[in-house]
Amino acid sequence: MQQTLQFVLAPEIALDEENFRRFIIKKLNLREGDNPVIRRTRQSIDARSKQVKVNIQAEVYVNETPPSLISLSTDYPDVSQRPQAIVVGCGPAGMFAALRLIELGIKPVLFERGKDVRTRRRDLAAINKEHVVNPESNYCFGEGGAGTYSDGKLYTRSNKRGDIRRVLEIFVGHGASEQILIDTHPHIGTNKLPLVVAAMRESILKAGGEIHFDTKVTDLIVEQNMLKGVVTDDKTEHIGIGAILATGHSARDIYELLDKKKILIENKSFAMGVRIEHPQRVIDQIQYHCETDRGSYLPAASYSLVTQTRFNGVQRGVFSFCMCPGGFIVPAATAPGELVVNGMSPSRRDSPYANSGIVVAVEDVDIEPYKEFGALAGLEFQKEIEKKACELAGATQTAPAQLVTDFVRMKNSGQLRETSYQPGLQAVDLYEVLPDNIALPLRSGLSDFGRKMKGYLSEEAQLIGVESRTSSPVRIPRDRESCEHPVIKGLFPCGEGAGYAGGIMSAAMDGERCAEQLAKLYTKV
Repeated sequence: MQQTLQFVLAPEIALDEENFRRFIIKKLNLREGDNPVIRRTRQSIDARSKQVKVNIQAEVYVNETPPSLISLSTDYPDVSQRPQAIVVGCGPAGMFAALRLIELGIKPVLFERGKDVRTRRRDLAAINKEHVVNPESNYCFGEGGAGTYSDGKLYTRSNKRGDIRRVLEIFVGHGASEQILIDTHPHIGTNKLPLVVAAMRESILKAGGEIHFDTKVTDLIVEQNMLKGVVTDDKTEHIGIGAILATGHSARDIYELLDKKKILIENKSFAMGVRIEHPQRVIDQIQYHCETDRGSYLPAASYSLVTQTRFNGVQRGVFSFCMCPGGFIVPAATAPGELVVNGMSPSRRDSPYANSGIVVAVEDVDIEPYKEFGALAGLEFQKEIEKKACELAGATQTAPAQLVTDFVRMKNSGQLRETSYQPGLQAVDLYEVLPDNIALPLRSGLSDFGRKMKGYLSEEAQLIGVESRTSSPVRIPRDRESCEHPVIKGLFPCGEGAGYAGGIMSAAMDGERCAEQLAKLYTKV
C-alpha cells in the first residue's frame, strides 16, 4: 500500500522524526508491526501568523518497497578518446557543463586558475588570519567557484532555465543529503559542499575528462571569427571543438581580455551595498513571533526584503541579497588593496549571527562618469568603491562597519558589536565609503525595512562593507537559442560571469544548456 498525504502541523510534530512517525501511524490507524516506511517529499515553514506551522507532503509505504528518490545515474561513459571541448572555470556552471558534455560523448578539458577544493582552504585561512589575498586562490577563485566556501544555497526562481530536479539529483548522487530534494529552500552548507565538489571532480576524471588547476586562461585563439582554442599562462595552446566560458563574476581579467581583443561585451545592471549582521535570536524573534529563543525544533529564521525609493528623480530598488541565517560574513576580495564581503552558512546554520546583503540597484546614471571605459564602466565603478573601503578601514582585510541605527541617523559609531567576520571590523562612516547614489537610497530602504520588520533596526545590528559582487557588471552577449557568442563562433558565454545566472542552481542549469548547444552545433549528437 502506498499513500501520499499532506499536513499542516506544529513544528514539534513536523520537525521531530519520532513525533512525526507516531503521528502518521496514529492518523492511518497503523501498527508498529506494519513497519511503514514514511518519506517526506516536500516541506516548508509558514511563519506568517503567530502560530508557526509546517507544511508537509509525505509518502507512506506499507508492505511495499519505496522507489528510489534518485532517477539519475552518476555512472558516466568513458570519453577519453572522444573529441574535446574547453571549459574555462570550475565553478557550478563549468562542472555541470563538463558532466553534461560527458553524457553527450564529448571530452571536457577544464581550466581553473585556482586550486582544488582542499588545498584552497589554506589560502582562505591566510585571508582571515593574515589578511593576505592570493589573487588566484580565494573565496571566489578555485574548485567549486564562489559558492563552495560562501554558502551552498540551492534555491532558484529560474524554473524555465532548466531541470531543477535533475541538478539537485546530481548533487545528491555526489554525496549531498536527500533533504535538498524535499526542502522548499534547499541548502547544502559550506561545510559539506566541498566534499560534493570533490566527488564531482572524481566523476569527471573517471570518465576521461581533464581538470587543470593553477592554470589560468590568458588568451583565446580566434581565426576568422571562429574560436579554435585557448592559451594558458604557461603559453600552451589548447584546441577544442568549442569553449564554454564559465569564469564567474569576479574574473575581471577575462572581461579586460575580451575588451582588448575587441570581442563584443556589454554593460549589465548590478547592485551594490553592504552586509547587515544581527544576532540570530533577533531575526528569530521577529520572524517566529517569539519573546525569547525559537526553541529546539525550528531552524534559524531567514527573511527577504525589497522596497523602492527615489534618488535624484530616479526610481531605485533596494533589496536583501543572499540572506544567511546562522551564518558568517567572509572576505571575498580577489586582489590585494580591495575590500569585499560576502555571506555563508554551514549546513546546520548554527552560528549565533544572521547576515544578509542589503543592496541598491546601480543605474546607468551612476556609471556615466566612467563612460570612457565603455563596457567596463560598471567594473571601474566597483573597483573604486572596493579600494576606498579598503583604504578607509586601514588597508588590510579589516572591514569598514557602522551600527545600522547610526547609519540611519547619519552619525558616527563609537564601539561596534561582536561579529562573525574573522579579519575584524573598523568603525568607519559608510557615507565616506559609498557614493550618495548608493548610501542615501540604502538609508531610505533600511528605514522602510525597519517599518516592515519591527525590531530590524536593532541597536545590536551593524552594517559591514562592501557587498559589491552581487552579480557581474558585464554581460558577454550570446544568441538566445544557441548560447553562442553573436560574433565569435564556438564561444559559449556561460553562468554568472557572462551575466546569465544568479547562484549555484541557475549557473549549473546554464552550464548544462551551453554544453547541449555546443554538442548540437559542433558534433552529430
